[in-house]
Amino acid sequence: MYWYAMKSHDIRHNLATEQYLMNNKKFDEPLVLFYYEGPCIIVGRNQNTLEEINQKYVEENDITVTRRLSGGGAVYQDLGNLCFSFVVDSDSEEFGDFKSFVQPIVDALHAMGAKSVEVSGRNDILVDGKKFSGNAMYSHSGKTFSHGTLMLDVDQDVIAHALNVPEDKMKSKGIKSVRSRVTNLKPYLAPEYQNLTVPEFRDTLLKELFHVDNLDAIADKEVQIADSEQAAIDQIFNDYYANWDWVYGNSPEFTVKKRQHFTAGTIDARLLVDGGKIENIKFYGDFFGPSDATELADKLKGVRYDREHVGAVLNSVNTQLYFNGIETQDVLDLLVD
Repeated sequence: MYWYAMKSHDIRHNLATEQYLMNNKKFDEPLVLFYYEGPCIIVGRNQNTLEEINQKYVEENDITVTRRLSGGGAVYQDLGNLCFSFVVDSDSEEFGDFKSFVQPIVDALHAMGAKSVEVSGRNDILVDGKKFSGNAMYSHSGKTFSHGTLMLDVDQDVIAHALNVPEDKMKSKGIKSVRSRVTNLKPYLAPEYQNLTVPEFRDTLLKELFHVDNLDAIADKEVQIADSEQAAIDQIFNDYYANWDWVYGNSPEFTVKKRQHFTAGTIDARLLVDGGKIENIKFYGDFFGPSDATELADKLKGVRYDREHVGAVLNSVNTQLYFNGIETQDVLDLLVD
């Protein structure tokens, strides 16, 4: 088996590296990858991004959002989480057989004292009955990768805010995440492993996977990435993981209902969003204004459905013409929060 520990802490660069190694490197043995990154949300290939995230909280807390190639649900990660990925020939493992893919990780964690770790359901790894790892799989050009999370010491308070979207506000045909009871792995490890940093945790797992006492013993198995290959990885980063069209525009059509009562009247907004942009919007309610609110609706059609772009439209007009007595900022908060 070959291995590679990614240097970047940007999930978008790491997913681009994973994709490049899978599609462009030839290996005569399986490959295991490890990476960890700053606060981020990764949505599954078939999900509606805006339906999975608390957009206002994500923007205010500088949380990176991207979309992966594999299916499954949305996950939150920070520097307390370690990701792993196994890349194999497609004919060497049956697609969807997550248990076979993750068993080496499970065995390593057992060796580190987490005896109650087990694979459960379709694609989760549990400890003491609580989820600390979600996994997803993708096949292309004769290769399959299975990647997953390992919540060593993640800020779980952020998870509750960043992935919290009221179900009655937004409806689409996207594949929705199933929220599970989650926990960190750290307390379940043997005492000598409970103070490991994430890099130390990664290196310990590597030594367990390869059955060696130090990484020097497997230096010849470490993958090297040339400058020319890094340029190709950067291109994948730009084309996919940092590309708004891939992250948001690839979302399925969805509807949004936003209603709020203000002192000056009630606004009931109904939006149809497709490809991440407002396709249609209608305003209902008992608000007053000298101009017809359909004029504002027409200006919003075709606009990206996010705070920046909707706000730019609202700030370019006098919203008092449509919603007299209601502040522009309040209208913006209603539409996009």
